[in-house]
Amino acid sequence: MSAHLPEALREEVATGARRLAAERLVIGTAGNLSARAGDLVAVTPTGAVLADLVADDVSVVDLDGRVAGGRLAPTSELALHLGIYRRFATGAVVHTHSPMATALACVLDELPCIHYQMIPLGGAVRVAPHVTFGTDQLAEQVLDALEGRSAALMSNHGCVVHAPAVAAAVELAMLLEWASTVYWHAAQLGTPRVLDEAGLDAVRAAIEARGYGRTQALDRPGDAG
Repeated sequence: MSAHLPEALREEVATGARRLAAERLVIGTAGNLSARAGDLVAVTPTGAVLADLVADDVSVVDLDGRVAGGRLAPTSELALHLGIYRRFATGAVVHTHSPMATALACVLDELPCIHYQMIPLGGAVRVAPHVTFGTDQLAEQVLDALEGRSAALMSNHGCVVHAPAVAAAVELAMLLEWASTVYWHAAQLGTPRVLDEAGLDAVRAAIEARGYGRTQALDRPGDAG
């Protein structure tokens, strides 16, 4: 394996895969995850049970898809992952068939922005047209849906998210499934209200002003200092 890929990155991918399985965003071998370091990508292998993945199982490829390390062949969705790295400045990609996001991808043309917590996804989530899995054509459709976004739904297929690092990408995948679930519940009660750009801009300003979402250390009784 090339010395340019940190060994820890393969462990991050394996850990992320197991987290996705634990959160029930992937079942069995359905789903994939990757992380980039320079010109190399650590990616989950084809046919692997993600809940059992370990670092030694993780494949390594270059940005042209040539295998550079690992004992197993990379995922069949490699073209999708590599396409995202080529077009966007990002560090990790997660693709799942998570139940609620996949269900909405079967009926919606776009998942509207109905909650301010969808801002990290880029707001409303576009649905890429259905194309056969594992193809360059699928990758192109999804890349277009991701323009200006961190997430996209894939019609009658699943979803994809990207972020600077593996842990952040896994969190976005969880956020997308949560948002999809909220939308589904709201739609059972009526027509969900959609946040407009003015409302979202106000939330963004409040987040910046208040530092919302940043973890802070809390002083507790008995703490020194």
